[in-house]
Amino acid sequence: MTTAQPALRLSVLDRSRTRQGEEPAQALRDTVAFARDAERFGYHRFWVSEHHGVPGVAGSAPTVLAAAVAAATTRIRVGTGGVMLPNHQPMVVAEQFGVLASLFPGRIDMGLGRSVGFTDGVRRALGREKDAADDFGAQLAELLGWFDGSQQTHRGVHARPAEGLRVPAFVLATGAGADLAADAGLPLVIAAARGEDRMLAAIDRYRTRFRPSAQAAEPYVVLSGTVAVAETAERARELLVPEAWAGAYARTHGEFPPLAPAAEVLARPMTARERAAYEQSLAGHIAGIPEQAAADLAALMARSGADEYLVTTSTYDRTAMTESYRLLAEAVGLS
Repeated sequence: MTTAQPALRLSVLDRSRTRQGEEPAQALRDTVAFARDAERFGYHRFWVSEHHGVPGVAGSAPTVLAAAVAAATTRIRVGTGGVMLPNHQPMVVAEQFGVLASLFPGRIDMGLGRSVGFTDGVRRALGREKDAADDFGAQLAELLGWFDGSQQTHRGVHARPAEGLRVPAFVLATGAGADLAADAGLPLVIAAARGEDRMLAAIDRYRTRFRPSAQAAEPYVVLSGTVAVAETAERARELLVPEAWAGAYARTHGEFPPLAPAAEVLARPMTARERAAYEQSLAGHIAGIPEQAAADLAALMARSGADEYLVTTSTYDRTAMTESYRLLAEAVGLS
């Protein structure tokens, strides 16, 4: 079931979501298996994420998981979406990506975020303060300097084997971070977390402010979001339910839980506050039969002028999730 539309560049961000009744280790194994499927479907990149102390996410060490993914695949680009730079020393991050790029040359991406641990306890455990993200620009410049040998923060010190390697870097942003990506001359990865209009405004600022660099001669925009595809529109919308409830629960209870079956969520009595958060979590996604989802995605790409779309869909039913990615790949003409 392939449409006549030209193929889009599609990639995958998998957050190693845990599922109710399963051990976190299973989520990591599922991520590696899913990467093989994504490669077979024709996706361009496969990225993994970094979360610390979150019950619903097993992926806490993205460079380690990226190594497992790269070892299990042969062609797809592999990277992070992202390593949260304020949580780490830039030299250590450079060394880790230097090792990855040395083992899997030409396939590694370095997606970088500016978030710091979500709770006071996590931040203390990481040895970071809440304002650590304020220095992201300087941290980013130092990190890139470890690769090209230009860093002067620690004179006479070299990051091995990173120095001399070129690992494509991307900046993950929701708004203000777009300016940091533009100033650094790096590709931008952005989601409509605060609404599409604000996302499009941030993209416009990024393009206007962009300064060419050794990494990128011109702006490059990657949109990120959920696309749920199934044989019926009702089934596609059902795929959104487990993640929507997890997001609603996090906003109303302060803890991001493992994914629960859609039927269990739909049968659950909710408080007015929970219901409002849940309905909000269901909004703003692309969901439908393959042809409609492909058309909606193409329209969004046209409105934004983006170069690539990073699909972040997750749901309780792993088989249905994999099928969603397969149907989307077919609908947009991936090969």
